[in-house]
Amino acid sequence: MLEELREGVCRANRELVEHGLVIFTFGNVSGVDRAAGAVVIKPSGVEYERLTPGNMVVVSLEDGSVLEGDLRPSSDTPAHLELYRAFAGIGGVTHTHSSWATAWAQAGRDVPALGTTHADYFRGAVPCARAPRSGEIASDYEASTGAVIVERLAGANPLEVPAALVTGHGPFTWGSDPHGAVHHAAVLEAVCRAASRTLQINPAAAPISQELLEKHFLRKHGDGAYYGQESHGAG
Repeated sequence: MLEELREGVCRANRELVEHGLVIFTFGNVSGVDRAAGAVVIKPSGVEYERLTPGNMVVVSLEDGSVLEGDLRPSSDTPAHLELYRAFAGIGGVTHTHSSWATAWAQAGRDVPALGTTHADYFRGAVPCARAPRSGEIASDYEASTGAVIVERLAGANPLEVPAALVTGHGPFTWGSDPHGAVHHAAVLEAVCRAASRTLQINPAAAPISQELLEKHFLRKHGDGAYYGQESHGAG
């Protein structure tokens, strides 16, 4: 089932390697078919070079049970499911431990919009959610990881800030499809690297003005967007 989505999710997982966002088996990408009530995700602990569309795992969006596949799904599957259930407009989720974004997560800091590169993709600071509490870790850690992101984004439009960090853990990103989620993971890593270097050069550097942030975000994503060509993608 879901052959096209399986192929897309497999390809998106391989893109993590191409963009230098993962080492070993760190990280995972998933995609959802809401009509089928199913999520396709990377199998747990399988090396990227061994991934094929056929060994992607299909799980139920409702309860996470395996619908198809001989391998265990990613251990982060419950976190992905929490995001899909909460954010109806997203079609793909990516989780990595990329170096710069993970450093911000370990510092427990939001990533401020220090420049227009950030504003091209994120309509404000990239939020850093709290770490799961003791009881949440003990009861259902992976689902709680997704839940703290949902909690942190309460009242926000997840399509306007398609990323979040989890304190002490790492980044999650999402998009309209699995490729878009990976695209945002690569952009987030670049933004975190630039922010880190900016604050090294000038620890007092301030975020850009709201007016400039809005201009850059809306010229690319607003109703009157004019960046690129009519059929332009996320870049």
